[in-house]
Amino acid sequence: MTRNRPSVITAAVFDTKPYDREALQQASANQSIQWHFLEFRLMQDTASAANKARAVCAFVNDQLDRPCLKALASEGVELVALRSTGFNNVDVDSAKELKLTVTRVPVYSPHAVAEHAVALLLTLNRKIHLAYNRVRELNFSLNGLVGFDLYGKTAGIIGTGKIGRVTGQILRGFGMRVLAYDPFPNHEWAKQAGVEYVEALPILLSESDVVSLHTPLTPETRYTIREETLGLMKPGSILINVSRGALVQTKALIEALKSRHLAGVALDVYEEEEGIFFHDLSGEVLHDDELARLLTFPNVLITSHQAFLTREALAEIARTTVANISALAGPNHSFVKDSVVT
Repeated sequence: MTRNRPSVITAAVFDTKPYDREALQQASANQSIQWHFLEFRLMQDTASAANKARAVCAFVNDQLDRPCLKALASEGVELVALRSTGFNNVDVDSAKELKLTVTRVPVYSPHAVAEHAVALLLTLNRKIHLAYNRVRELNFSLNGLVGFDLYGKTAGIIGTGKIGRVTGQILRGFGMRVLAYDPFPNHEWAKQAGVEYVEALPILLSESDVVSLHTPLTPETRYTIREETLGLMKPGSILINVSRGALVQTKALIEALKSRHLAGVALDVYEEEEGIFFHDLSGEVLHDDELARLLTFPNVLITSHQAFLTREALAEIARTTVANISALAGPNHSFVKDSVVT
């Protein structure tokens, strides 16, 4: 008796890095997926590279606007599988109109991102990055390396989804008072974790020594941190952003740093990171003047969107992505729960 072999699904993976290839290949070892790994980003001009692919796999800085989606649809693409949680880079209405299914990774490792946020805070506050460079140059002076105890201070968490909640719990472990603001508060969690919700964002900003952003990017959350809200923050406070770059208005942030209103800023994301983050530009001229200015401040710490980058997170991202692509082979297209955007 001859069994029918499952049909092979071709998937074009854009903006691919070595860790993406390894994770996706391991997760698909028992699946009939033919990967087409591409190092360049997905946009209208590169969409033709998805020729003959039923699925494309995209990342956070790919430009899935209407022209790009139309080009994908014309190539016969059925599924856009995002290997990220956020989907603010996708024209969702156009995807629906073009009958393109868009899926995301609803959860991978909130601990990975939360732990990176806390790592940034500790590094920035205790000047670890400055001390590391000094010691390598045999400069063992401690001048200018004074930080402050986190114990007894107040941390403000903006957004209490999975990552925000884990971050709050970690900071409670340092003995910090933790305030939280979210339009949809989780009071049960707050009670268990010893976290206090505030009714308005200005209250959180004015009382917090550390403010950490954990919200998706939507029209309502864009520029949550801007001139007005920066002015409400406690003088000498620290701002952390590991969520989406456009939650922070860079121009206003630079002015707050120049006036020394903030003690420090740690960013894993940047509003104009597209075409910069995830790439080696060490031999080139940086044309983004605002990012170049940020890099001149000794009290600014920037990492290149790496908060998600742990073995556990990569494995879960790949597992969900492979499951969603493999669903194309089934009669009912059973995608991973909570992953379907359109």
